[in-house]
Amino acid sequence: TLEVHKATARCMAPGLTTGEVQSFLDAAHRKLGGQPASRAVQFGEATAYPHGVPYTQTVADGDMVLVDTGCFVEGYRSDITRTYVLGTPTPRQREIWDLELRAQLAAFEAAKLGAPCQAVDIAARGVIEAAGFGPGYKVPGLPHRTGHGIGMDVHEESFMVRGNMTPLVPGMCFSDEPMMCIYGEFGVRLEDIIYMAEDGAHWFTQPCHSVDDPFATQGASL
Repeated sequence: TLEVHKATARCMAPGLTTGEVQSFLDAAHRKLGGQPASRAVQFGEATAYPHGVPYTQTVADGDMVLVDTGCFVEGYRSDITRTYVLGTPTPRQREIWDLELRAQLAAFEAAKLGAPCQAVDIAARGVIEAAGFGPGYKVPGLPHRTGHGIGMDVHEESFMVRGNMTPLVPGMCFSDEPMMCIYGEFGVRLEDIIYMAEDGAHWFTQPCHSVDDPFATQGASL
């Protein structure tokens, strides 16, 4: 799925529609041996909505681009989101993107064996609130949980959300995606999957590098 994301970013150009990008995601996953599972594509102001919008969008230069996709391989589910700018980021886009990355990394640091699931959410939300957003689940800010369990399905127990006191134990897998939502402007979601091992938390995929180079290095081409 990460390779599919990289290929999609290389192909992104003004005038592409959300439907065209979704078709590419499905074809790319199949080419790499996966069974397509989901593909949310949002451009510009529509990126502010966690569950997308019910209309086709066309990407333009300067738009924030959000792609959330995954596939099945041998019954197991992937789920990765990348957000970047088509063109040169504005200072505002850069500010919010950097804040999102800091919140995602804070959530990872809070994922300690024995800690309650809510600690992951609290850590990410604390970074966002310290920057003047929220508080709590208010927007502009983070209006939903920081993460969800994943395995054979995309949304499983346990959820990284306030009030969930379930302790983190080896074998758990969950998303880390504390999305920044600013209605009327744009949103940023960076999503990678964490798994808990006997020695603590690990990433399945490494977080983004920067808004200018979100994939850091180019992988295998499609």
